[in-house]
Amino acid sequence: MPEEIINRVASSKLVTFNLEDHYPEGERVLFDVKDWLLDGFVLREKEFREQAKAHDWSIYEGKYIALTCSSNAIIPAWAFMLLATYLQPYAKKVITGDLETLESILYTVILENLDLNEFKDKPVIVKGCSHKPVPKNAYLLLIEKLQPIVKSLMYGEACSSVPLYKKTKV
Repeated sequence: MPEEIINRVASSKLVTFNLEDHYPEGERVLFDVKDWLLDGFVLREKEFREQAKAHDWSIYEGKYIALTCSSNAIIPAWAFMLLATYLQPYAKKVITGDLETLESILYTVILENLDLNEFKDKPVIVKGCSHKPVPKNAYLLLIEKLQPIVKSLMYGEACSSVPLYKKTKV
């Protein structure tokens, strides 16, 4: 008589946390101010303000915006602030930086406001593979929040996880 196969993963108390489940839906846009500069390098205030005033900002409705400058131009802080005043009524979020910085900021806000009490004193595995762009920094922020409350932390999948932390017995 063959031995019964027991799925130890399914019967364990292991809890999976998938950062991808908390991914904020919405289009991400990289807005490059280089195209608004003279020769891609010189910001002329009058012309910059005129372009900002004439631009159709409604096309950014419900989108996440990362303001950047891909040239080596020195952009004064007020220029990004001015663009943000035009974007504020339409965009979900506006930051200065690249798209990875945008994702990190979005996840920071989400993780700071997430109730993680359901993971208290439990073995937790942080799911590793994702189909959405989860920034590496989000994993570090999650560890910062989970480590003080969980029994143990692992990374990967239940069948092949990497141990990260185990609470010492007192």
